Amino acid sequence: VQLQASGGGLVQAGGSLRLSCAASGLTFRGYTMGWFRQAPGKERVFVGGISWSTSRTGYEDSVKGRFTISRDNAKNTVYLQMNSLKPEGTAVYYCAARRGLDVTGEYDYWGQGTLVTVSS
Repeated sequence: VQLQASGGGLVQAGGSLRLSCAASGLTFRGYTMGWFRQAPGKERVFVGGISWSTSRTGYEDSVKGRFTISRDNAKNTVYLQMNSLKPEGTAVYYCAARRGLDVTGEYDYWGQGTLVTVSS
């Protein structure tokens, strides 16, 4: 299984960025996909996820209303649209995959991460 995250970069506070995660080696439509982030010196934390069966989404409170997760099962890709970015959003962003329906459960596979830097 490979999860390839891309789309990171430098953006000013208040700006937008869209991350992509291309999956291979698994039956993508059967996996719940999640996004996590790890800020410098901090632990990796859940950002949000999208379930495999209903495409139901769930988000961490601090990103609700600003971040949107979507998936394209035909392209084996999950997206993280990030709007109104804040400097505290600077982190390495990871995508992950799990078989269960719950977006907050334990994830089985992880990508390599893509760096997002939000300047103030």
